[in-house]
Amino acid sequence: MFGETLAAFPGSVVVDGFYAGRNRIEAMADYAITHMPDRCALLGHSMGARIALEVVRKAPHRVERLALVDTGVHPVRPGERESRYRLRDIGRAQGMSALVGEWLPPMMGFAALRNEALMDALYAMAVAAGLPTFEAQIEALLHRPSVDALLPTITCPTVAMVGRQDQWSSVAQHISIAAAIPHAQLRVVEGAGHMMPAEAPRAFNRQVREWLAKPPAPDFRTLPDQVEGEV
Repeated sequence: MFGETLAAFPGSVVVDGFYAGRNRIEAMADYAITHMPDRCALLGHSMGARIALEVVRKAPHRVERLALVDTGVHPVRPGERESRYRLRDIGRAQGMSALVGEWLPPMMGFAALRNEALMDALYAMAVAAGLPTFEAQIEALLHRPSVDALLPTITCPTVAMVGRQDQWSSVAQHISIAAAIPHAQLRVVEGAGHMMPAEAPRAFNRQVREWLAKPPAPDFRTLPDQVEGEV
């Protein structure tokens, strides 16, 4: 997913390991906090963006700036549980290959669907993750915490970024995210779907570079105690 981004930004790191099997957003955020630098620019994609928001809730002083990519902030919707469990049950009955064969194509933009090498790579990645990882992640998403009260309190430079052809997490969702966070900016990448970092890495990296160029949020740990108390 982030191979070309890691190559384009030396020193960047990914919190890997599927959160060691954790199945709640809050616990995944704790895992991320223990595996990320003391202070950093934090980018989350899809479910990872929900985890990034929980990191901001738990440790705002660790986040210099925030990017929320191809994601959502809404609560569980009617029918969502049934839809996610239907995919889970395909995996249980027929294996991960069948599950990913149904799950992956709707995630992709139109051009990416015709990119055989990319589709093969993403398919292999998802199959290799395994059913226990998929099940842990859907349980985390189905029990996700509300962020309605959190979003207006975010003060670091924030961007909501989405592929124009993302049918899973729509442009409209990102308009709402940007509107809910003070001074957040919206960026739409043409010709990309939900897997934008892999589908359109050059365009994605341009947006990341622009986001990284913004003045950072203040590090409140360096301010006098009395000022920190006022904040």
